[in-house]
Amino acid sequence: MASTGDLAPSRPTTTRKSSASNGAAKSAALAKREEHLEEMVNRLQDDIKAIAATLARMGNDKVSTATEAAKSEADKMVAKGQRMVDDVSAQAGEFERQLKDTIRERPLTAVASAVGIGFILALLARK
Repeated sequence: MASTGDLAPSRPTTTRKSSASNGAAKSAALAKREEHLEEMVNRLQDDIKAIAATLARMGNDKVSTATEAAKSEADKMVAKGQRMVDDVSAQAGEFERQLKDTIRERPLTAVASAVGIGFILALLARK
């Protein structure tokens, strides 16, 4: 009679080796994929840094353009204000000259006008 060990089918030992080699292949593939993903992440980080630098440069360009425009407008407004001051000064000088001429031509009328204006101001100040 044959023993039970003789009747059992024998397993080849290469199956374990192929499972081990499959596991090693999977592990190597995962490592390669992980390395590829790390490369992609590094490239993405570099791209983001480049985009941020470009945006910062564009922002600085916009700020300098806006600053130049604001300075230009401020200079224009200062010049316009100066012209207005000059115009008002010239008009005040003309009014003063006309007032002096009127006082010289009609001194009694000027004195009466001054008294009337003083009286009205006194009445307004009392209230």
